[in-house]
Parts: sequence; structure tokens; C-alpha cells
Amino acid sequence: MATPIPRPHSSIVVDGPARAASRAMLYPVGFTEGDFKKPQIGIASTWAMVTPCNMHIDGLARAAAVGADSAGGKAVIFNTITISDGISMGTEGMKYSLVSREVIADSIETVIGCQGYDAFVTLGGCDKNMPACVMAMARLNRPSIFVYGGSILPGKTPQEDGCEDKNTDVVSVFEAVGAHAQGKMTAKQFHAVESTAIPGPGSCGGMYTANTMASAIEALGMSLPGSSSQIAVSMEKVEDCTRAGQQVVELLKRDIKPRDIMTKKAFENAITIIITLGGSTNAVLHLPAMAHEAGVKLTLKDFTRIGKKVPVLADLRPSGKYHMADLAKIGGIEPLMKTLLEAGLLHGDCMTVTGKTVAENLKNVKPYPVDQQIIKPLATPIKKDSHLVIMYGNLAPEGAVAKISGKEGLGFTGKARVFASEEECLKRILDKTVKAGEVLVIRYEGPKGGPGMREMLAPTSAIMGRGLGKEVALITDGRFSGGTHGLVVGHVTPEAAVGGPIALVKNGDLITIDAVKHTISVDVSAKEMAKRKKAWKAPKARYTRGVLAKYAALVTSASEGAVTDCF
Repeated sequence: MATPIPRPHSSIVVDGPARAASRAMLYPVGFTEGDFKKPQIGIASTWAMVTPCNMHIDGLARAAAVGADSAGGKAVIFNTITISDGISMGTEGMKYSLVSREVIADSIETVIGCQGYDAFVTLGGCDKNMPACVMAMARLNRPSIFVYGGSILPGKTPQEDGCEDKNTDVVSVFEAVGAHAQGKMTAKQFHAVESTAIPGPGSCGGMYTANTMASAIEALGMSLPGSSSQIAVSMEKVEDCTRAGQQVVELLKRDIKPRDIMTKKAFENAITIIITLGGSTNAVLHLPAMAHEAGVKLTLKDFTRIGKKVPVLADLRPSGKYHMADLAKIGGIEPLMKTLLEAGLLHGDCMTVTGKTVAENLKNVKPYPVDQQIIKPLATPIKKDSHLVIMYGNLAPEGAVAKISGKEGLGFTGKARVFASEEECLKRILDKTVKAGEVLVIRYEGPKGGPGMREMLAPTSAIMGRGLGKEVALITDGRFSGGTHGLVVGHVTPEAAVGGPIALVKNGDLITIDAVKHTISVDVSAKEMAKRKKAWKAPKARYTRGVLAKYAALVTSASEGAVTDCF
């Protein structure tokens, strides 16, 4: 007789005469008599028709449920929200983006905790719902697996519209805005890019935030091998979901929980992978937040320490040439992980959701094809150290985060042009008020000040579209999309809303960004800065009711991951 699968939580909800009402509520949703003796497996879906990133996840959730049922569990699918950065970018609505990370994590925790599910699978496919899923997994510490919804295929702009025949994506559209404003693109070409760049389901196709976080979560050990680089509309992705449903039941049998996997060394593996891939600055916000929920101390200093010895190897968009779909064709990130393991740059003894260690998972992985151009050899990297540069100075005493590819230079000195909002800055870029040699300062966009710490993809893309990528720098207490490139510095802390030095900068102040020395400073004396601080007045709260007001009241600094449960 087979050993019963543990039911540490669901048994409390449905066992015994006193729980008859609970069972009665479950018969109408598909439970049979025998199901009450099975472990209940939650399937947390982020499906919505809000965005192509998540439009297909309902089908993937059903595949995960089939897997869990086939392994002896009783799957129950439930949904949480998602929002679209790409759609809300550059508007007031974007303030809800980072906030949604907390809402999603809270909602998954609420359902799993309330319903007494014994284990669960989470499925995410956009920037904030992915770290949110893992945050909930760490909080609850019940056997669980994350499944990435998969990357979108590249778009293709037709040559007959007078465009260059090339693969496109959402960042192509944002950069087309600047090119159109500069007169470098006709209205017909502009529309051709807009209408063809996003061809179907899946997350944005470059090494933007979604693919960055998917890769980080796989390296962390919380996804099955291969999950991060599968295409959204592929059979491999459906199989990944089915296997996840089956495997989470195995984790339940073996009592392997997220905090057994999400150790400090596992987070170091995640940081290593995102550096080699040239990943998004948002990882510097999300990984500390995930670590916080797992009880692991992860700071900006860890990114600097690891970044000194880990090179950038991937030629992926936005600063590179290729899409995630190209990486998927040559094997995804597993051959890269094996290369890093053999070079002593990964911890091979970390446990993963397979029930095996990183080294065991990679044992039979084959190397990349010899003729591929996407991942460079360790001996000839794109950049010998990290592109994620943590900067300090009198403008950012608690730190700031830059994404330095080197293509736009390693430093910049220029006079400040100050803006109190993203919209104000974008307007002045597009009307050509902004000139070469300036450092654009966008403030009051931090976690508290925004509130919500909006991404600045619209202004940074407009800068690139205008051809000013090497001529203009931008700093902000907001953050950047994974699609941003150029000489930009975000997460400036303390933020302006709490009186940080960025609040005290004036038009014409000389600002210096030095990616070699890891410094960001304004050429204003300490005495003058103190005088300005004394005269500074805190702005009125922009929201006094609702989720944004609650977020602003609770959120910590970006340098701490912008979490809301740090009491």
C-alpha cells in the first residue's frame, strides 16, 4: 500500500465531522469523495487579458493542474491580478506597477493561507508578478515551484513600409517615438513598427526585466531547469508546467520548502547569472525583496562584491543584438550556468526544486554550439565586470544603481536640468529643449514620492531615439525598465520625498557620474547643501486614500528592496 502524501494544511480544513461545511463548499467546484484525502495543490495563475505577457497563462495553469492531479494531488486553480508596464509606461497609472508586486504577493499569501493548500505552483509572465510569486513562496514556506510564462517571439517590421527588415520588440516602439519626433522616421514607418513589434503571447523578448527575473529565479533554484528561456507558445512551455505540477507533489513528499532552497549562496547564483546576461537594474530591487521574505540578508554591497569577478557575456537586447528567442534556440541558460560552475563562479551545492543540487542538474548539460554568437567565452567577455554598478557619493549616500554597458561611455559630467516628474522631462526631450551635455534629473519619483517608483523607459527611449545616447545622462530616484539603455542612474537614495540630496539639486549644478570609481556627485559644497536642506520643505502627499497612499506610508527605501512588511 502506497504511503499517503502529507496533507499538513488541508487536513485541518477538510477532515472530520466538524469540517462538513468546508467539504460541502468544495463539492460544487469539482471535488469528489476521494479528493478530500489528497493533498490540495494551489495553482496561482496571473492570467489576464490586460497584457500579452499573461494572456496565455490560463492554459499553462491548467497544464500545471493536470500535472499535480496526475501525481496524486488535487489541484485548485486561482487567480491574482497583473498590470502592464508597457501599456501604462509614462502615465500616472505606472505608479501602480511596483505597488502591484506587493498586492500580488499579498493576494497569493492570502489565498494559500486561508484555504490551507499544502503546496502550490505559481505562474508569472511580467515584471512584477514574477518576484511577487517568489516573495509569496518565501513567506509561506510551503513546497512550491515558480513557472515562467515564457518569452514572446520577436516582431518583424515589413520592408515594404520603408523600414529596415529586422526583429523588433516593445523597446523598438518606445525608441521609434524619439526617432519620429526627431524626423528620422516617417508616420508610415512609425505605424509599421507600432503594429508589428509585438506578435503574440509572451513577455518582452530582450533581456528586459521579465527575462532577467525568469533567469534569476531559475538560477536561484525555484524553477525547473530550462523554464526561463522557453518560448511562451511552445510545447516545451506546456510540458514545463505539467512537470512543475508533478514535481511540487514530490517536494511535498520530501518536505523540501522554499527556504531550504533560497539561501544566501542561491541568491549569489542568481546575481551571477543576471550579470552575465546583462540583466535589468530592476533585479537590484527585486532580489533583495525576495531575500527579505526568505529571511536572507542581501544588500547592494553583495552586487558590488560579486560584480567585481563576474563578466557580462550575453549579447542580448537592449544594449546587444539578440532576443531571448535566439538564446532559447541554442539551449537557454543551462550551458551558461555549467560554464560558470566549471569556472568556480556558481555554488554547485545549492538545493533546487528538482530535489537535486545545481551541480547535479547541470551534470549532463551540453555546451553551446561552437558557432553561436550570443554568449561570449569567459576569455573574451563583452565587459570584464558587472554592468550593474552601485554608486555612492554626495548625491546618493545610501547608493544608486546604474546600468553601464560601456557603449555610451563610463562617465559623464554636465550641468543639471531638473524635472519634478517624468512627464515634464519627456516633454522637454521631445520638443528639443534638452541639449547635448546635460544631466537630466528626474526626482520625486521614488517609492514614497511617486508614490510607486515609476520606470523611466519613455524618456530614456526618447533620448536614444533622438540620437543623444552618448550626449545626455539621466539620474532619478525612480527606476528603469529592463529595456532602458544609455548612461542612466536610478534608485538614487535617499529619495527626494524624504529630503535626500537629489531634492536639493538646482538647474546648472555640475553633476559627475563615474562608473569606474562607482561615484555620483554634485559639485556643491557641504555647507551649501546644508543650507538648501534647511530651506527644503517636504511635498504634500500626492495620494491620501487607497492603495498608493498605503504603499507610500509603508514602503522602505529602494536600497532595501522597497518592501512593505519591514516593521
